[in-house]
Amino acid sequence: MNIDEQLEFLRKGTVEIIREEDLRAKLSKSERTGKPLRVKFGADPTAPDIHLGHTVAIRKLRHFQELGHTVIFLIGDFTGLIGDPSGKSATRPQLTREEINANAETYKKQIFKLLDPEKTELRFNSEWMDRLGSDGFIRLASHVTVKQILERDDFQKRLAEERPIALHELLYPLTQAYDSVALEADVELGGTDQKFNLLLGRNLQREYEQEPQVALITPLLEGTDGVQKMSKSLGNYIGIDEPPQEMFGKVMSISDDLMWRYYELLTDFTLAEIGQMRERAGSGEINPRDFKVSLAKRVISDFHSAADAAAAEEDFVRRFRNKEVPDEVEERTVPTNLPSGWYLADLLTTIGLASSKAEARRLIQQGGVYIDGQRQEFPNNQSIWKEGMSTSILIKVGKRRFVRVHFKT
Repeated sequence: MNIDEQLEFLRKGTVEIIREEDLRAKLSKSERTGKPLRVKFGADPTAPDIHLGHTVAIRKLRHFQELGHTVIFLIGDFTGLIGDPSGKSATRPQLTREEINANAETYKKQIFKLLDPEKTELRFNSEWMDRLGSDGFIRLASHVTVKQILERDDFQKRLAEERPIALHELLYPLTQAYDSVALEADVELGGTDQKFNLLLGRNLQREYEQEPQVALITPLLEGTDGVQKMSKSLGNYIGIDEPPQEMFGKVMSISDDLMWRYYELLTDFTLAEIGQMRERAGSGEINPRDFKVSLAKRVISDFHSAADAAAAEEDFVRRFRNKEVPDEVEERTVPTNLPSGWYLADLLTTIGLASSKAEARRLIQQGGVYIDGQRQEFPNNQSIWKEGMSTSILIKVGKRRFVRVHFKT
């Protein structure tokens, strides 16, 4: 590709490039010198799973790889201890080093479903932050003013609403910015909620007499509800390590309008190709459902395999078009030696059908939980299983997930 074609390729799936003329200059210089750009993306391992929302920026990293540049996937094991305040209306709970390390291990496995491991630098920001020391951190802090930090929209909002801001939260943008200095980044990727942090990285690089990085800003992907950004805590996410059948069903549940957004941000189709597909669906030439099936299979193929995608489609057709229970159902065994039996929210959390009791209660309240075909509406203080009841039950959550639970006596 020439430089104009490279820019068009990199521009797709972004909302802003600061500054595009700088990126053009960097690409031209790289082409002249044969020295690849250093392209950075950081993720704090505050949860064990990467979901499709994270992959919007990771896919853009792969695009830089395809153009021959050096990609740096930075795991924020130090910044994760602070907790990114971006978009938060309250201070985040801090994780322990052990929790951070455990989550980081899962990230290392998951990112290479999209990135080429031979062309990826995997780094941890504790490498330089742990060495910096207290005196080094104080010198680092001297490069940024309190006024600069408090210009962040979320900090301004919390101050206006008289919500507390912990002192360590003010240090987060500074530490993320220093990552760009330590890595001598030419380009940094991040979502729209990271714009302030990315721009601070540009400023800090100038302070350290480095050429400022280009900030390539990607949109935040809406979750399956089509309203709020994809988030595990909101339950509207599609995890890239989820079973293919689960992923297929979740993609099929999104609206037709949201489908085109997913095509743009989660596939390598050009905008012109997506426009043609949308026109054919709008004219009635092709059923939008068929495009959604193709999207689901493409997503699953990226993170599992084409064979898994085909099997997931067959399973979906059997279960939901024909209203059948699948031939193979996950099975779990739980103990029965509980004084008061099993409450439904506890059981859903224990067998992995909900990530927390709060999520389990939401699923129940929304009418999405069935036991042996019967919708459940149990209050929290009523047991769904006690001694003398059936030794196994079939639980269905939503329209996609079945688990047979065996009670071990």
